[in-house]
Amino acid sequence: MTVLSQTALLLELESVVEKNLDRHLSMAKEWFPHEYVPWSEGRTFDGPLGGEPWSETDSTIPDVARTALIVNLLTEDNLPSYHHEIATLFGRDGAWGNWVHRWTAEEGRHGTAIRDYLTVTRAVDPVALERARMTHMSAGYVNAHGDEVLHSLAYVSFQELATRISHRNTGKVTGDPACEALLARVAADENLHMVFYRNLLAAAFELAPSQAMRAVADVVADFQMPGVGIEGFARKSVAIALAGIYDLRQHRDDVVVPVLRQWDVFEVTGLDADGEAAREEIAAHLDGLERHASRFEEKRAARAARLTATR
Repeated sequence: MTVLSQTALLLELESVVEKNLDRHLSMAKEWFPHEYVPWSEGRTFDGPLGGEPWSETDSTIPDVARTALIVNLLTEDNLPSYHHEIATLFGRDGAWGNWVHRWTAEEGRHGTAIRDYLTVTRAVDPVALERARMTHMSAGYVNAHGDEVLHSLAYVSFQELATRISHRNTGKVTGDPACEALLARVAADENLHMVFYRNLLAAAFELAPSQAMRAVADVVADFQMPGVGIEGFARKSVAIALAGIYDLRQHRDDVVVPVLRQWDVFEVTGLDADGEAAREEIAAHLDGLERHASRFEEKRAARAARLTATR
C-alpha cells in the first residue's frame, strides 16, 4: 500500500479544504466581543489611574469557575504559537492558507472577549492573570505532531470539541448569565472548527485509511489539551474535573467516542497491517479510558460523601 508524503496529503486534501471552508463561511455567524461584556459594571483599578485594588469579594463567581476561566483564557492566549504551528504545517497559500487565517481571526476574538469580561467584572486578580499570561506565552506551544498533517488534523478534531465542552460547562458553573452567554458563543465557534477538521480527516480515511488510522491511534493514546503547559495545570485540571467541567468521562463519552463514530473507524476497510494494529490500539485505549473514568467517578463520589458528612 502506497504511503503518501506530507506534501501529497496537503495537495490531495486541498479541494476538501476549499469545500469545507465554503461550508464554514456559510454557517459561521458574525459576532462582536464587546456586545457580551457588561461594561457598566467596570471601574478603575489601582495603579497609575488611582482606582480600587482587586479583591476576592469583587465577584461572586465560584473559585472553580475562576480557575476554569483562567485556564480557558490562558489557552486562548497562546494563539500566536498555534498560528505558527498550523501555518508552518498547512502553509499560507491557497485554500489551506485561507483557512489558517480565517481560523486564527475567529480564535482571536475568544481571548479578547473572555479577558474583557474577566477584567470588567473583576472576576479574577488582573495582576496575577497578566503574570500568568506572560509566563505561559513565553513558554509557547509546540505541537507534538507538528510535521504530520493527519496527526495534526486528528488532534484538533478532538481538541476543538473538548474546548467547546469546557467553555460551555465553565459558563454554566459561573452562575452568571452574561458569562454563560459569552462562553456559549465562543463554544459555537469551536464546534464549527471541530466539524471542519473532522471532515478533513474523514476525507483522509478515504484517501489513506491506514495512515489516518495510525494518526488517530497515536493522538488518542497521548492526547493532552493545549493548555497543559500552564503553570499549575495538573492541580487546576483536577479541580476542573472534580467540578464536572471537564473530566475523563466527558473526554471519553462526549469527545473521543462521538468523533470516532463519525469516522466509523471500526468499519473502515482497506487497512494494511499497521492500520489494523492501530485500530486495535484505539479499541484498547477506549477500554482503558472507561476503566479510568469509572475509577475517577467513584473517587469523586466518595470525596463528595466525605465532605457532606463533615458538614
